[in-house]
Amino acid sequence: MRRYFARAHIALILLAPLLVGCLERRTAPLADAAGDDDAFCRANNVQQGSPEYVACRKDRDVQRQQAEARADRRQRNLGEYMLNNPVRP
Repeated sequence: MRRYFARAHIALILLAPLLVGCLERRTAPLADAAGDDDAFCRANNVQQGSPEYVACRKDRDVQRQQAEARADRRQRNLGEYMLNNPVRP
């Protein structure tokens, strides 16, 4: 009984780092996206506060949201593929 208990704890300790990696999936992909967007729009000679600047920032937001949606869709498709096509050694 004691040997089984020890094996369960060892297995849990070995699996814990793998599970922690799954929890960090939804971290922000860009640490300072606002600064990057501002630099991008200013590099295109758009003055801050102008309607063109607002449109530039909105376009950057839309592009980021679409990229995140594509990444989420790819992850979901990969998970479904792995469930539907298991590898049996």
